[in-house]
Amino acid sequence: MFEQKNTILFDLDGTLIDSVPDLALAINAMLRELGREPFEEATIRGWVGNGSAMLVRRALAGNREAEPAPDAEIFARAHARFLDHYSRVLAQATRAYPGVGETLAELKRRGYTMAIVTNKPGQFVAPILERLGLAEYFALSVGGEELPVKKPDPAPLLHACERLGCDKEAAVMVGDSSNDILAARRAGIESIGVSYGYNYDTPIEALAPDATVERFDQLLKILR
Repeated sequence: MFEQKNTILFDLDGTLIDSVPDLALAINAMLRELGREPFEEATIRGWVGNGSAMLVRRALAGNREAEPAPDAEIFARAHARFLDHYSRVLAQATRAYPGVGETLAELKRRGYTMAIVTNKPGQFVAPILERLGLAEYFALSVGGEELPVKKPDPAPLLHACERLGCDKEAAVMVGDSSNDILAARRAGIESIGVSYGYNYDTPIEALAPDATVERFDQLLKILR
């Protein structure tokens, strides 16, 4: 199925890295500044995946539905404070998942062009990749604010292909959530789901990606 692929688009959070510990630190620091109670890391883990603005909205509401919506002024202040706190702890506790570095090195050796397509604000992507020793593997990163829309809209994936000069038929999207699988399907790009990330307790298989892996290094058996 994937024999003719030469380009791999990767989600970041929940696919390549577990960033929840640092996101939780920043969210709770922001909440304390606003005089609100912090949340357990396990609770915040269930809110990650739709970009920083939605994460902050969920934290202010205390639920994944982000309801009731916060006052615009409070949200703007909270989002700004979250971004500031997060910039200070980007890779303090964030770690790549097992096998990520070795697998990316082998995929690069095999000649694949690789890119990041994430809903995370782009300003944080390069510093995290640098600090985790992963930057050298990627020709491009598309952050959550680069286009007017985010995944699951297909536009970020198609934008990445266009910038890389890659036909979408030659690309595959690797991600951990419905945002990734739905964006790929809508873009006409085949997808591989990883089962260990942030998908709100929904098995990645339920989204019917073209393939599924339980460990990152299993990509080497699929992508030949």
